[in-house]
Amino acid sequence: MCGITGILGAGDANVLRRMTARIAHRGPDDEAYLIQAERGVYLGFRRLAFLDIEGGRQPMTTLDGRLSIVFNGEIYNFAELRRELEQLGAVFATDHSDTEVLLHGWRHWGKDLPNRLNGMWAFALVDREQGQVFFSRDRFGKKPLFFYPGKRAFVFASELTALCEHPDMPTAPDERALRKYFAYGYVPAPLTFLRGVSKLPAGHSLTLDLATLEHRIERYWHYVPDPGEVRDENQCVEEFRALLDAAVARRLVADVPVGCFLSGGIDSSAVTALAVKHAGAERIKAFSIGFEEASFDETRYARLVAEHVGADHRIETLSVQRALDILPDLAARLDEPIADSSILPTYLLCQHARRFVTGALGGDGADELLAGYDPFRALRYARWYEKFVPKPMHRGMSLAISRLPVSHQYMSLDFRLKRTLRGLDHRPALWLPVWMAPLAPSELDELFSAPVDLDDVYSEAIDAWDNCPSGDPVDRTIAFYIRLYLQDDILVKVDRASMLHSLEVRAPFLDIELVEFLRRVPSRMKLRGAQTKWILRQAARSLLPREILERSKQGFAVPVGRWFKDDLLAPSDASAPINPAFTRRRLDEHRNGKSDQRLYLWSEWMLANTRRPPLPG
Repeated sequence: MCGITGILGAGDANVLRRMTARIAHRGPDDEAYLIQAERGVYLGFRRLAFLDIEGGRQPMTTLDGRLSIVFNGEIYNFAELRRELEQLGAVFATDHSDTEVLLHGWRHWGKDLPNRLNGMWAFALVDREQGQVFFSRDRFGKKPLFFYPGKRAFVFASELTALCEHPDMPTAPDERALRKYFAYGYVPAPLTFLRGVSKLPAGHSLTLDLATLEHRIERYWHYVPDPGEVRDENQCVEEFRALLDAAVARRLVADVPVGCFLSGGIDSSAVTALAVKHAGAERIKAFSIGFEEASFDETRYARLVAEHVGADHRIETLSVQRALDILPDLAARLDEPIADSSILPTYLLCQHARRFVTGALGGDGADELLAGYDPFRALRYARWYEKFVPKPMHRGMSLAISRLPVSHQYMSLDFRLKRTLRGLDHRPALWLPVWMAPLAPSELDELFSAPVDLDDVYSEAIDAWDNCPSGDPVDRTIAFYIRLYLQDDILVKVDRASMLHSLEVRAPFLDIELVEFLRRVPSRMKLRGAQTKWILRQAARSLLPREILERSKQGFAVPVGRWFKDDLLAPSDASAPINPAFTRRRLDEHRNGKSDQRLYLWSEWMLANTRRPPLPG
């Protein structure tokens, strides 16, 4: 796990070094550069040594000087690819570096290289013979890649703050990105808060011509549900278990200590159980964060799993005061604001784990791939409701539900009902984003003091829903979560929280062999009645206690609603992005118990406190 920077075209070594210094936390073990001014190639690299510590240094160049690379990530099938490349005639200089596999892989497979990789990555590969640079980002976007295609230089980096060290970087804010931030709670790729600066989307590659600095972007992969004929369920469960087992085993390969995140939910518990099976209880440490507020705390379940599998378990409890003390520094170090309050416990969990290990396995991706979120269960009722409940009756029900007392408990009944009915004001393609949004569409209009075009602000969600080849609402919902929420919220959160502590986090559920299997599994094996993750629950019966298998989903949340109500957190008029009066009204309503505005207030607070470009207005 590392950080990469680069300037292609008119460059400056001092600027490159400043850019690279900005991401020192991503790679505390090494710093190196490749500067070829006559060719217009300036590459910077910070390393967190994980594999082939002696031989895997970067920037790496082939012996003939044709190819050079800076690479952030891990390729889990590198050993198999290396054997295949050696049979094709490749001669390796390193002992077991996955970076060198990418260089030789490009020589033999060209642009088909990403399709052969099982892992997480963002890399820039210079091919001097072809006069081009090939960039690629992994299928789900675990590793970030920002770029600015300027007239004098093409500039790229792992983080936006590093990119901003370049003097040609634009400073004009992107108002469309701001609208989408309050519509989703994150900024979807390829947008950033800076107009003209982009994220390379997950599953995409970019080819740059070094002579002209012209570039083109191509998609090499995206998630497409493709359920086939009815299959034997027992056989599917066994195949799923074997694929998850292999995915965990691949992610334990390292030259440094590796542990597991353990929340007590079924995802992280299954990963921990399999890790202990492969590596032994004496090697695997499991890490958990507890909360003082009981409705948000899962440590009882985490202890149960750790005792069951025999893992060395380390728990750290999050106090309100500690959380509030850490928040400003955490927000200030983020590239872009993210309206997901679980970034706070994730940050503390990574800090806790880094004291003992250099890498950790987590359960990311399971909820998206296996229909694990509450909205999946709501789909059954939403389809019935849309068909049989007239609009006047819906408006009356919405008004009645809006008068329910506000609760700040985790996923309280009033919160879920109000969110669900809000989404049902709109067509099915908008159900999910509106259910999850910091603001309802009518509130977006009020915040920006102008009508907001919903087809534009939710264009990514509409495209994910409408262009899913499966008509099954569960499959369509999975496609939405993978394309948007996983890429631009969950994986961004984990990447930033872990890299701020120089910790590598690996996600077995995003193993491409497992994903290719799951996209062909019918939705009834993921969501069965009201039971989510059906196939995982069946596969984990021999691994976990019954109490864990039968648990409902609990997110990694913190009680921000209560913090705003009790005046422990407060937005600032000076920092309100568009309409300060709007924020003041929402805060008053929240404190008086008239409405639950936790998502908007948190979104605004993060926007105000994250280091970012200036906002309009």
